[in-house]
Amino acid sequence: MTALFEKRFAELDIKLTQLQNATTMRGDPRKEGQTEYLAPELILHWSVRVKALLESVCGKESSYLQRFIEADQNQMFDIGVARFERMRAVFLAAKEDFEGGYLNSLRSLVQAEVFTSELEQAEELLHSGYATAAAVIAGVVLETTLRDMCLTHGLAHGSLNKMNDDLAKAGAYNANQKKQITSLSAIRNSAAHGKPEEFTADQVRGMIGDVQRFLLAHQ
Repeated sequence: MTALFEKRFAELDIKLTQLQNATTMRGDPRKEGQTEYLAPELILHWSVRVKALLESVCGKESSYLQRFIEADQNQMFDIGVARFERMRAVFLAAKEDFEGGYLNSLRSLVQAEVFTSELEQAEELLHSGYATAAAVIAGVVLETTLRDMCLTHGLAHGSLNKMNDDLAKAGAYNANQKKQITSLSAIRNSAAHGKPEEFTADQVRGMIGDVQRFLLAHQ
């Protein structure tokens, strides 16, 4: 578990308890007696943050996020805090699985497959003579990896070079790795700005291999 995600889950769990304590009883015109009531704006404030957390931890297409979004929809015959209780159940299930280490493992596996596919695409483009496009794709994979590492280490996102500096200072990797990423960043920037004369196809081939090895070392 990463400390940052663990902290956020704990904060939202505390907020969940506060929301439960804020629930009051009100008359419901659809039934006799009273029913539980919780201000919609309080539910919204909490649910938006849960969605953002689940997307960061699990990914946009994860079943956890999809179930939470479904739970957030009003359903026929909903009474009182029924919608909130559905969201609460999904959140607690996700929190339990996160604490068990299952969510990070799932996201890492999915992301590894995506990155492998993208680097294979870069290799195919390079083989077909499109070195610039291949360098851009490899650069995107590298930058995305650094962004995820910054999130894990509680660092702010920024340019590729800034994240590289910050991660090295935080001890995520050593000075030699930092120098290598600086070199990869230079190729990526030249490709992104349409300057193919500043790198060779062999350098792009080496870049793809270096990014692959970096992923294996830091995923």
